Amino acid sequence: MTYILPPLNALRAFEAAARHLSFKLAAHELHVTPAAVGQQVKALEARLGVQLFERLHKQLILTVAGQAYLPGVSEGFRHIAEATSQLKPAGAVLLQLGVHGSFDLRRLDLAAFRSTHAEIGLLHPAGLHELIEGKVDLLIARGLGHHPGYRCDRIDEGSGLGDWLVAPEGTADCPEVEGFRDWLRALPAENANRRPRLVGVRRQA
Repeated sequence: MTYILPPLNALRAFEAAARHLSFKLAAHELHVTPAAVGQQVKALEARLGVQLFERLHKQLILTVAGQAYLPGVSEGFRHIAEATSQLKPAGAVLLQLGVHGSFDLRRLDLAAFRSTHAEIGLLHPAGLHELIEGKVDLLIARGLGHHPGYRCDRIDEGSGLGDWLVAPEGTADCPEVEGFRDWLRALPAENANRRPRLVGVRRQA
């Protein structure tokens, strides 16, 4: 069976913008500019012959057509993601973790993590630039944790500057990211002196 579908990038732009009700936050998630998201959505609307969003001053609202279209598109992406996750070819890296240069990798015991989570890769050093460009899917960053469009979980004690687990809002709850986050929470008690303590913080523009 041949499927007649709109361009995938246009569908991704629509789905992300519809979830966030923001071109800016969708752009953060997709690692493109807000203008690029807007152009993709506009092209999709032209292709479908319907308006999907009401563009008001500093506000984005789904039209009736957009509300009807979103569940099916989101469900389609979910099925694709689940099929990809179940496939998991031997040696495949499905999640790339970036870690800032001054982070002590001994805190993570990545060898133990990889023994049960072979799909994770590591890029060290890495920063927000690599996350925005899509070179990594998840980042341990040094800073204050203020990144609109991203979920930030603090992994050390105290306030002010610290180490944060940063992931795009759109993928922050995917199984692989949740697995890494849960693994951080469950580090052995003997590592308590350097054990990451996650405090969930969600930042939005």
